[in-house]
Amino acid sequence: MSVINTQVKSFKNQAFKDGKFVEVTERDIEGKWSVFFFYPADFTFVCPT
Repeated sequence: MSVINTQVKSFKNQAFKDGKFVEVTERDIEGKWSVFFFYPADFTFVCPT
């Protein structure tokens, strides 16, 4: 399933940036190419390769 060049649905979440937590919404990425990825907050072992 390709989601390239699709519009992002409205969202609001926290992200860790420059040593602090910030709120991120779809407005922050509007008009920009963006890549999102998920990594478990509990740092359960996930092979990064």
